[in-house]
Amino acid sequence: MKLPVIKHLTNFIEANDEDFLVETIETLEDLTEVPSLKDEELDVIGELISNMYGALEVNKAIKEGKPKKEALNEFMQRVMGAIDS
Repeated sequence: MKLPVIKHLTNFIEANDEDFLVETIETLEDLTEVPSLKDEELDVIGELISNMYGALEVNKAIKEGKPKKEALNEFMQRVMGAIDS
């Protein structure tokens, strides 16, 4: 996951609607079923999906009243903590 990408997607949600991301995630998840995709292509799609889910989590925290910067930092700390475990 990349914080700049998640931040950009969070801004996109604010300017538009989170439904755009939800529908994009559904589309990308469906694409992963294409049998001819190479592992590298699946990795890229997976990274995109992860970043979009991250942006949705950050957006949820913002809706619950957290400042954007705090929501982003807390999310990334959780992700890093999960990786370190």
